[in-house]
Amino acid sequence: MSPDPKPNTLVVRNIGLMLSGDLAQPILDADTIVAVDGKITAIGKAGALDTSAAGTVIDAMGCAVAPGLIDNHVHPVAGDWTPRQNQIGWMDSTVHGGVTTIVSAGEVHTPGRPRDLVGLKALAIAAQRTFSNFRPSGMKILAGAPILEPGLVEEDFRYLAEAGVTLVGEVGLGGVKDGPTGRQMVAWAREYGMTSMTHTGGPSLPGSGRIGADVVLEVDADIVAHVNGGPTALPEAEIRQICEKGSRALEIVHNGNLRTGLFVLDLARQRGELSRIVLGTDSPAGSGVQPLGILRILTMLASLGGVAPEVAFCFASGNTARVRKLHDRGMIEVGRAADLIFMDQAIGGAGDGLLDSVAQGNLPGIGMVVIDGLVQTRRSRNTPPAMRVPEVIQG
Repeated sequence: MSPDPKPNTLVVRNIGLMLSGDLAQPILDADTIVAVDGKITAIGKAGALDTSAAGTVIDAMGCAVAPGLIDNHVHPVAGDWTPRQNQIGWMDSTVHGGVTTIVSAGEVHTPGRPRDLVGLKALAIAAQRTFSNFRPSGMKILAGAPILEPGLVEEDFRYLAEAGVTLVGEVGLGGVKDGPTGRQMVAWAREYGMTSMTHTGGPSLPGSGRIGADVVLEVDADIVAHVNGGPTALPEAEIRQICEKGSRALEIVHNGNLRTGLFVLDLARQRGELSRIVLGTDSPAGSGVQPLGILRILTMLASLGGVAPEVAFCFASGNTARVRKLHDRGMIEVGRAADLIFMDQAIGGAGDGLLDSVAQGNLPGIGMVVIDGLVQTRRSRNTPPAMRVPEVIQG
């Protein structure tokens, strides 16, 4: 028998600012992370940690480290290609925007998407399987989100869940557009551990419809998808009704109405409910693909919405991980995946350091992305260049 392989130990040291992704404590008083076989095992000050077993050492060179970002709303189809606007390579490019996990809101742009019950279940399972095996630049892709059609029964959700499907696509993109039917199907999905979302706003594509506050509240999905419009937002009176009468997560997307997004953020802040805010791009779409979409929307919310930048980063990491039941990622915490992004203030912009720069509306520069403890990218090809970048000094 061959000896057991030695664990792969990563040490990240000389971190200038550590963002946790956790709203309860968004900044950690630590400068070192230790990870073994892709999982964080220790966080703290360098002098207090045992780093002697390091196989790989990254010197952060004083830049900031944050958990890998999560895009809660994408529409994948086949590998790293989506036919709407014929986007190719967008997943790989998104890693360069600091996103390490993307979550499907439905494979709705699949050419000839089946709407019969056998076909829609087959598509969901196929998407879940293929994207579990396909990881461009290490990206983690959660796919297989069935678009609900009339006729689905509880047994169908049990069957899908047992096959590995964990998501339900946007309610309203398929034939199910009424509150009672949607509520029943979401309840069945929830019983089998699946998370769900409701389309919100005007129609986004042929076959979809306007989903207003009454339907959103009655369906009671886990996430109010693009509450700021995908891309057309509801009137503010209905948005307020959703925020005040509902308790589910409120998703603000890049490909939506920024004014409405700021309105939602302000309502959540006034109500002490920032834990409900999650972020997505809602892409690929007619607006295209934005590899920096998550960075852009959190920067816009921080600079225009009156929330601290370190809090805005939580919207795209820990908040989403909690809502999506991704307890293995989304925060810098012992036991979670070593999905890390290294950032600094971009060269040439206003601000005194990373957080001040973001507060003034400037995107950070990304110098490295690590997924499951492995370096996936060095200096980002998409963000403006960072003032400081980390270096691999061992391994």
